[in-house]
Amino acid sequence: MEEIEKRRPGRPPLRPDFTTEEDPRERAARRAAEIREHLGGGFDDSIDEFKAPPPPPGWHYEWKRHTIVGWEDTTYQVELRRLGWEPVPASRHPEMMPPNAKSANIERKGMVLMERPFELVEEARSIERRRAIGQVRAKEAQLAGVPDGGLGHRDHPQAKPNIKKSFEAMPIPEK
Repeated sequence: MEEIEKRRPGRPPLRPDFTTEEDPRERAARRAAEIREHLGGGFDDSIDEFKAPPPPPGWHYEWKRHTIVGWEDTTYQVELRRLGWEPVPASRHPEMMPPNAKSANIERKGMVLMERPFELVEEARSIERRRAIGQVRAKEAQLAGVPDGGLGHRDHPQAKPNIKKSFEAMPIPEK
């Protein structure tokens, strides 16, 4: 082989030198270990593929709709921008994107990971809670009210609506 090298200076050998190549089993074991490390322990069907990484302090991450059946929902994207949501750059969390990904944002199955200052998130939640409480109170008033021309039957203890309510977080079912 050395004799051939002398006749072909600067050119790769005609046959690869298999003596220096790594054992395929060792290479496979090393790659399997890399994949397990990336997956966080192993293969598990119950892994949440939309679990967002922790955001920087003062920020909040949420997955938002980007496309519907392959079509970009530009109207919704404009509304999100107006409300302060911006796409999270893929460079911030490269582990969430495949190598050599062309997208500048973190996208999965028509969703895009977006961020907004946590202060605005708290404000929006407060507004939503006030609206929900207002809707409940409006319905209670409708149930307790007497329609025009009514005889006032609802003042009787047995005819009064018995409304029970509570405010609590909805349980999230396990898979």
